[in-house]
Amino acid sequence: MGKSLIPPGGGDDNHIEPVDLKSALEERYLAYALSTIMHRALPDVRDGLKPVHRRIMHAMRLLRLNPDAAYAKCARIVGDVMGKFHPHGDQSIYDALVRMAQDFAVRYPLVDGQGNFGNIDGDNAAAMRYTEARMTDVAALLLDGITEDAIDFRPTYNEEDEEPIVLPGAFPNLLANGSSGIAVGMATSIPPHNVAELCDAALYLIEKPDATVDELVNLVQGPDFPTGGILVEPAESIRESYRTGRGSFRLRARWHKEDGGRGTWVIVITEIPYQVQKSRLIEKIAELLIAKKLPLLDDVRDESAEDVRIVLEPKNRSVDPELLMESLFKLSDLENRFPLNMNVLSQGKVPNVLSLAEVLKQWLAHRKEVLIRRSRYRHAEIEKRLEVLGGYLIAYLNLDEVIRIIREEDHPKPALMAAFSLTDNQAEAILNMRLRSLRKLEEFEIRKEFDALTEEKTQIEELLASDAKQWQTIAWEIANVRKKYGPETPLGKRRTTFAQAPSHDLDDIHHAMIEKEPVTIVVSEKGWLRAMKGHLADFGALSFKEGDKLKLAFHAETTDKILILTTGGKFYTIGANTLPGGRGHGEPIRILVDMENDQDIVTAFAHDPAAKLLLVSHEGNGFIVPETETVANTRKGKQVMNVKAPDEAKLCVRVTGDHVAIVGENRKMLVFPLIQIPEMGRGKGVRLQRYKDGGVSDIRIFAIAQGLTWQDSADRTFTRSKDELAEWIGDRATAGRMVPKGFPRSGKFS
Repeated sequence: MGKSLIPPGGGDDNHIEPVDLKSALEERYLAYALSTIMHRALPDVRDGLKPVHRRIMHAMRLLRLNPDAAYAKCARIVGDVMGKFHPHGDQSIYDALVRMAQDFAVRYPLVDGQGNFGNIDGDNAAAMRYTEARMTDVAALLLDGITEDAIDFRPTYNEEDEEPIVLPGAFPNLLANGSSGIAVGMATSIPPHNVAELCDAALYLIEKPDATVDELVNLVQGPDFPTGGILVEPAESIRESYRTGRGSFRLRARWHKEDGGRGTWVIVITEIPYQVQKSRLIEKIAELLIAKKLPLLDDVRDESAEDVRIVLEPKNRSVDPELLMESLFKLSDLENRFPLNMNVLSQGKVPNVLSLAEVLKQWLAHRKEVLIRRSRYRHAEIEKRLEVLGGYLIAYLNLDEVIRIIREEDHPKPALMAAFSLTDNQAEAILNMRLRSLRKLEEFEIRKEFDALTEEKTQIEELLASDAKQWQTIAWEIANVRKKYGPETPLGKRRTTFAQAPSHDLDDIHHAMIEKEPVTIVVSEKGWLRAMKGHLADFGALSFKEGDKLKLAFHAETTDKILILTTGGKFYTIGANTLPGGRGHGEPIRILVDMENDQDIVTAFAHDPAAKLLLVSHEGNGFIVPETETVANTRKGKQVMNVKAPDEAKLCVRVTGDHVAIVGENRKMLVFPLIQIPEMGRGKGVRLQRYKDGGVSDIRIFAIAQGLTWQDSADRTFTRSKDELAEWIGDRATAGRMVPKGFPRSGKFS
């Protein structure tokens, strides 16, 4: 019979409860967010593990996969973890297990893997049925004391078993191996560190509990990545990151120049930044090569075996290797930033961002709690054993009577307890003794063990009573870890080193990224720009849109910056390599930069950092500006000449000479020394020539010793010497006199 479609209660609405959608969503989403934060994405500050890693460690311990035991199939481990502790996908568990075994992903691996566990190229590990694993010494340290009531357990998801809430953590795992995870509304990102440095900082904190982060940074200088590399982050920035718990570290590949004989050389990269896939990195460099973004580089090869060896061949011997690498650092993942966000669970409950000092303090507090709990557990165990030994001693001294009672009494236990004043535990221990143990029941042995345990009990009691002794013991444990993973050991040796990033001129690096080729820049009257390949000799053959024509054209290189001045007095900068090519009519300037609609292009030219420009407005104001001051870094441009409508920027000429000749629309010319015009970075300028009406027509800067030259409409050249110009030479801001005979009707010098 099919299911009834009628709800319980015969279809009346008594069983339907209306729920406000907003509050229902809030409640459910909050529950999901908390679950993600607590049980998936954020590590615990005490053992540095997320639940999945902790469960893998615990399952491996139960399988007795100790560092000195045989390997077990990963499928077996994953099955146990999934079945008993972690009711999620087997692939996610295996991925976590694989990562803990990868020496290029984890600074101090927790899993000792046998088989294919993936590689730095980004290839995946073999399936879990082919790979095997066991714990490493680091994992053993994390679990040390778990059977001695060092930590609390909680029921597993199906309440059939128990799992640890946190591991004892005798190894500073959170900072040593780092962690990363994205929760809801928060994330964590902690780079790996050198454990010897962390131990030094922890020991320093035990001595000086109120030590500042600045003092600790002298011991923990910065991250220590499994893949090495060079940190080029300034020391002050590293200190600030550790102080606040947020920041980032700039990491570069390690490289050196290798001579190939006869003056040839190559660059060899031996270490790449952390979490960068080598194969993808080389693909990206090859793509940049094909796109002609790396003109200094000729070829890239991967010669890696077990170690990383990427070979870069320069275009020629004269290439500066530093400059080549700087351009690669800018464009590829040979340099990256590793974020720091020490967002962790304090006490396994509260997510918050901690400083370096707070993380270490919370780890030390956990170690103290573990020590106290283990000591109490050991104390209780000793008391139990001493009680039993006391019973054995009585049994030894009255052995024949004990045997008689056991042989003859129906209920020997109460009889023994009554005869010798034994406790329940003592009588039970005597009754459970094997016959062969009677031979060993020598008073000397029993007393020896009794005395040793009594002494240990006294020591534990002293330890539990003294805070100083507890810290002393913790310091001794940490010193042992430091000794085991010290700088002289292969695993403990620092891999990431520190250096200053070499400072190169940004223009040099910019040029190193662009293939240098000749181009002709073409600007039309309506403001369309394009870059034709090669240096064209004849501009007459250029085609334009209907109603448009050539405004100006000039030769440049693809590495040049093109400066464009508009009538509003603004300069815009466009890289010649970014201009549209010669096919078609180019693109309007308003697409390339944010230029106002009511402005037009005055002129455009290739940037010369050493040059100076004379800017002149229509009303005859002007000033000199160094060309470097006119370069704009954004699409919005740079306001250089202040003009108010109806005035506008009219002329822009390079400064080459010592005198200025200016002609007004009234055909009056004035010549005056260039020194009378001020040099400034921005402004309105000063009056160059006075007019009753109209404005400036043209201006020329020339050397007075060589005279003033102009061409008329028939291309005839006229030159006036200094003496011939005497009546026009005056001071700036005067009206001038009518132009000399032979001056073009256009009012322009050419």
